[in-house]
Amino acid sequence: MQGLPEHLSWPFFEAPHRELATKVEAWAALALAGGHHPMDRAGVDARCRELVAALGRAGLTRYCVRAADGGALAELDARAICLVRETLARWDGLADFAFAMQGLGSGALALGAGEALRSRYLPRVAAGEAIAAFALSEPEAGSDVAAMTASARREGAGYVLDGTKTWISNGGIADFYCVFARTAPGERRSDGTTSAQGISAFVVEPGDPGFRIGARIDVMAPHPLAELRFDSCRIPASRLIGVEGEGFKLAMRTLDIFRPSVAAAALGFGRRALEEAITHVKERPMFGKRLADFQLTQAALADMATGLDAARLLTYRAAWLRDGGTPATQAAAMAKLAATESAQQVIDRALQMFGGRGVVQGEVLERLYREIRALRIYEGATEVQKLIIARELLK
Repeated sequence: MQGLPEHLSWPFFEAPHRELATKVEAWAALALAGGHHPMDRAGVDARCRELVAALGRAGLTRYCVRAADGGALAELDARAICLVRETLARWDGLADFAFAMQGLGSGALALGAGEALRSRYLPRVAAGEAIAAFALSEPEAGSDVAAMTASARREGAGYVLDGTKTWISNGGIADFYCVFARTAPGERRSDGTTSAQGISAFVVEPGDPGFRIGARIDVMAPHPLAELRFDSCRIPASRLIGVEGEGFKLAMRTLDIFRPSVAAAALGFGRRALEEAITHVKERPMFGKRLADFQLTQAALADMATGLDAARLLTYRAAWLRDGGTPATQAAAMAKLAATESAQQVIDRALQMFGGRGVVQGEVLERLYREIRALRIYEGATEVQKLIIARELLK
């Protein structure tokens, strides 16, 4: 497989980013090459725990947390997170998932919690010793966060949570969950929709009374996923993240950091597929030639490389803008849209070049085909990204 990509010379990056990319690539080549990819639920859970611990020992999970809380950098750096995710995804999709969820799952704490709450959880996240989860989605409230019905009410020295969350990554294996619930009803708008006001964020632990893991969810690219149920779940008031009513802002600020990294993970998948395709067509004999000698193959490779590079520019521009303090909502939406759609097309064309071998279970392209599909949905489906871009244009 190839070494570090040419795009690291782009002006979006500084010397520490290039050093980090070199470090991650070297670690991944040793730790993830030929890695185990279990399909059964117990095996996936165990492998995910192993990967979080390994990422912690390698110092990579420290990039999910700020230096004040045991992290590697003074502030959360979107470019660093993107570089780690692109490299991990190129080698092992579950390793990318394990890394990403440490950041996404603890992001609300890092951005909004006081020192006491941060110090209880974040150093362990940075060390790979505690697994985090981000619990926002509900059965009837996915992209439409304002439709949330899970509630939290103050009672004495604590809060009581009721409701259901679903599609929660790390559900069933997390050591703590950042849970979003309504502490006040949203304002009813004239068009019949509800505002996102009144949403607050809390930390819930697996042993809290009234909290249980509901149905486990098995998807085409296995990773820990579950429904969470809160039935008069009691937690101490000290586990409120920030102040009441600020939960929606915390969720959106967290997603602003990690949405470009979804694009970066897609780039990693797409890059691996392109590399596999190039190697394959150079070696595959066909009609007295190599598959690479046919103009149809060459045109497909050109389209694949161009689509990935265009998406890469959008991805690292979005991360660079965010790190520089420039509003990056539109840029992040464009990056997520372009990268996930382009990577899907690249992987599909690469699989086609492999023919029957491409759909054999356990082959690299078969695994990439399953892994890329979810990225076009989670953290805002492609259609939602289009709505975000249009909304920004029409402001």
